[in-house]
Amino acid sequence: MKQILAQIKPYLRWFILGGILFFLVKTLKDRLIEVASVEIDTQGWLMLTGALIITICAHVWSGWVWTWIIKIFQQPLSTKEGIRVYLLTNIAKYCPGNIWHFYGRITVVERKGGSRGAATLCVLLEPLLMAAAALFIGLTSSGLIWSEDIDSPISLFVLKIINLITDKLSWLTINVDSQILLSAISILSLAGLVVVLIGIHPFIINQLLHRLSRSKNKADAIAAQAIKLDRYPFIPFLGEIGFVVFRATGFMLTFMALQSVTWQQIPQLTSAFSFAWLLGLIVPGAPGGLGVFEVTAFSLLDNTQFPAEIAAVALYRLISILAEAIAAGVCWKSNS
Repeated sequence: MKQILAQIKPYLRWFILGGILFFLVKTLKDRLIEVASVEIDTQGWLMLTGALIITICAHVWSGWVWTWIIKIFQQPLSTKEGIRVYLLTNIAKYCPGNIWHFYGRITVVERKGGSRGAATLCVLLEPLLMAAAALFIGLTSSGLIWSEDIDSPISLFVLKIINLITDKLSWLTINVDSQILLSAISILSLAGLVVVLIGIHPFIINQLLHRLSRSKNKADAIAAQAIKLDRYPFIPFLGEIGFVVFRATGFMLTFMALQSVTWQQIPQLTSAFSFAWLLGLIVPGAPGGLGVFEVTAFSLLDNTQFPAEIAAVALYRLISILAEAIAAGVCWKSNS
């Protein structure tokens, strides 16, 4: 069996790359069909170009933030190499399973002489911080923490979900008071944010490392025992907030390419993007958040204020995929 694996291994990399390119091209084709009929003027193209550049910068920034996490765990990967690995593996998330970008990063860190346990935590801590950052921005930009507006997009969105459930389950009757609903959403959202922020506390992370140190592999066990998280990852958390802000800015520029956007509408666009992107991140089985992000964004945005929402969201997905592909392609070219 080992001999067979040794023979296959040189070709495995190209097989995985081929699979990634196949699903990436298929996704691009599907999104191009969706936006082919959209008419865009010169100013709109400038806005879309700006959205593409900012989205590329967002991914580069995210790769840089990941190297901060690597340094916290004292893993042997330089900043430049860490960003390159991050951008190269990023497009693998569009493959079925939505785990191959994580696997690629863990493999590279381990190949460089790092601990498998610490490499796994470096990879898993990043989406946790991203989720916390997106939830924080979504809560603050929507005013959900302090607002008493029953007709807020978030409240209306949850009401839609409850109505959908009760329609499907005719035997289930739920009478929801709107004010109670708003309070419940606020409490649950804040509780979720608190749970995530507590979950990345050094005490809990070190307990996980301690468990990983019980590995049957002696080298992994010794390496895991030597690694400790000495401080709360507050700086990487701020970095992930910057990443979400970058992405939300690209989202807004995409809308501005298709319709006029006022200053009063920016908080709604920001909160809709943050919550939609968050659900796309955490819902399992959705490669790159495909489908989940779009449906959530459509539901959260008011189509009377944003008549171009369907075209804009589809166009933003295309821009996002192009940005990831361009960043990965530049890294691949520079490495060859």
